[in-house]
Amino acid sequence: MVVPFIGSIVAFLVALLVGGLAIYSSASLVADVRDYRHAVVTALLGAIGWALFSWIPLIGTLLALVVWVGVVNWRYPGGWKTAALIGVGAWLSALVILAIVNSVFRLGIGAFGVPGV
Repeated sequence: MVVPFIGSIVAFLVALLVGGLAIYSSASLVADVRDYRHAVVTALLGAIGWALFSWIPLIGTLLALVVWVGVVNWRYPGGWKTAALIGVGAWLSALVILAIVNSVFRLGIGAFGVPGV
């Protein structure tokens, strides 16, 4: 009974760290901000924002995406355009990171805090 709980915690932490790494890599290129802790907190806050709005029928996904970019905009300098570029870069980075991690370690993890991954 304890083992599945620990497995869930480990999966959550790995997914959060992958999401943070994706945001970190994108933010370091787009906004010249290199702080992994900041990126992990951004991933966590963005995931919470995504979870709060994505369930709404018809407009939930779009609204959640705007909220997620808003979190990135709040956490990083440069405005909405920069936040959107960080988001696109984070999404692409997460795809690459997950492709490598999942193929090398034969895992099926996602990226917590990066929409659509």
